[in-house]
Amino acid sequence: MPPRKDTDASVSVPCFYGAELRFQREQAGLTLEQLVEGSFRGLSFLSQIERGERGMPKDLAVHVDKKLGTNGFFERHCTAVQKARLVGHPTYFASIPELEKSAATIEEWAPFLVPGLLQTKAYATKIAKSAAWWVSPETIEKRVRARMARAEFWKQPDRATFWAVLDESLVRRPLLTPKEMAEQLEHIAQVMRSSKGVVQILPESEGDHTLMMGLLRIMTFPDAPPLVYMEGDHSGQTIDYPPLVRDYRRSYDLLRAAALSPTASLARIEKAAEEFRNGSHNTRLE
Repeated sequence: MPPRKDTDASVSVPCFYGAELRFQREQAGLTLEQLVEGSFRGLSFLSQIERGERGMPKDLAVHVDKKLGTNGFFERHCTAVQKARLVGHPTYFASIPELEKSAATIEEWAPFLVPGLLQTKAYATKIAKSAAWWVSPETIEKRVRARMARAEFWKQPDRATFWAVLDESLVRRPLLTPKEMAEQLEHIAQVMRSSKGVVQILPESEGDHTLMMGLLRIMTFPDAPPLVYMEGDHSGQTIDYPPLVRDYRRSYDLLRAAALSPTASLARIEKAAEEFRNGSHNTRLE
């Protein structure tokens, strides 16, 4: 067996906390299996954290503090690390970009706004200004940079399988100038085609459906239970309670069954982009 390679705590913040976690675990006389027991996370997940390859999510930090008797050390500092790393994202959203990198699947229901992973800079800027018009231009710029940085997701060779259901209004509502709307819609189509992702349009005729109350995202992971993320205007909530996750799973499956096919949806998005570009856009798609 090759000798164990200790994590260099000076390399990065995750490496620092990974090295500290290993030190505290060994001081307590616990194996990785014993420490992870009773949590919702897998053994390989904990091992990656100790090696500094992943950040520690809050639920695991709480579990580790309890098992090791570290008086809230890991919970306090994982929150601080998230905030420091994700400057520009709201606190309630802080863990989501990191989870996107390690997810196996990401499924979104977007009733009001184009999903963040698919937004152009013009769209993200418009949303940032409209959602909080009272903040400074510097803060707006920071938020837009953070949003755009998430697009690195599409460059990951092992990225999650992405599926999005968009309300029809997102395709036809002129939130931006016609040229910018055309670019936004063309961007969605280009990303979906190049990434082999799936996008569907839910027609407005399907007004009575299973997810009428707002945005939803479901994420699954190779070595951790699935999560649901829901968001309002100034708040967000992550849900991992298995019965609730199953209910949201059923609702999402019924929603996409009511949507147009992926082929028809892409054709509709590209038609709307062309209409915005040539000035023939109507307020309602045929």
